Amino acid sequence: MPPAAIRSEPSIVRRFGWPLAGAMLVAQLALAGCTTGSGVDRATTGSVGKPMTAADFQQAVSYWGGRYAKDPANKQNALNYAAALRRVGNTDQAVAVLQKAAIRFSTDREVLAAYGKALAANGQFEQALDAVRRAQTPDQPDWRLLSAEGAILDQLGQSNDARALYQKALAIQPNDPTVLSNLGISYVLTSQLPDAEKVLRVAVAQPGADSRVRQNLALVVGLQGRFAEAQQIARTELSPQQAEENIAYLQAMLARQKQGTQPTRTTSQPMPAIQNAG
Repeated sequence: MPPAAIRSEPSIVRRFGWPLAGAMLVAQLALAGCTTGSGVDRATTGSVGKPMTAADFQQAVSYWGGRYAKDPANKQNALNYAAALRRVGNTDQAVAVLQKAAIRFSTDREVLAAYGKALAANGQFEQALDAVRRAQTPDQPDWRLLSAEGAILDQLGQSNDARALYQKALAIQPNDPTVLSNLGISYVLTSQLPDAEKVLRVAVAQPGADSRVRQNLALVVGLQGRFAEAQQIARTELSPQQAEENIAYLQAMLARQKQGTQPTRTTSQPMPAIQNAG
C-alpha cells in the first residue's frame, strides 16, 4: 500500500542563525524537534490520522521520488514529492522540483502556492512573495495564501502589513488555528509576548489545531520564563526527554542572552525553528 499523499506543509518554516546584536534573540526559537519532522500531518482527504514519523516521511520520499522519476511532468507527483522532501528537510531539492513544475504549470495556482511556500522555507523570501502573489486571485482571495503571504512579510520585518493580511484571512476563515498561530508568532517577532500568548491560546482551543500551534504556545510561555508550564505543553507533542532538552536549551539561551554569549548545544539538541502554521 503506497504512503498517503503528503500535504504540502502549510507552515512557513525558517531555520534561523543567531541574529545580530540588538535583535530579539529568543523570539527566533521554538520548542520543536526539527530533525524528526515532528508535528501532526493529515492526508489530503483531511482525515485526522496518527502523527507521521520520520520513517513515514522517508518512505514517502522514496515512493513519490520513484513516481516523479518515472513521470516528472505529472503535477501531483511533483507536488507530493516536493512536500515529502520538505518534511525531511531537503528544501533545496524541493525548490528545484517545484521550480520545474512552476515552469511547466506557469498559471496553476496550486503549483505556484507550493513553490512559494518552499521558497520561503528555504529562506528565499522575495522570490517566495512573488510566487505566492502570482498564485493569488484578488477578486476571490484564498485565505491560505493571504496567511502565507503574511508569514513571508513577517520574515521580511513588515509586521504591520503581515497582520493586516492575517486579519483579511480571518475574515474569510474565522478563528482558523493556523492563521491565529501565524498572528501569534508575528507578535513574538516584535517582542509582544503577552499579545502572542493571548492569540495562541485562542488558536490551540480551536478544532483542528495541530502540533505546530501547540509548540508555538509552548515557545511563548517559555520565553516568558514559565518553564514548567512550557515543558508541560511541550510534552504533549514530544517525548519527555525531548521536552526537557528543549526547555533546558531555552533556559540556557535566556541566561546566556543576558551575558551576551551563545549557549552550547549538544548533538542531541536540534536547533529549533519558528514554525508559522498556515
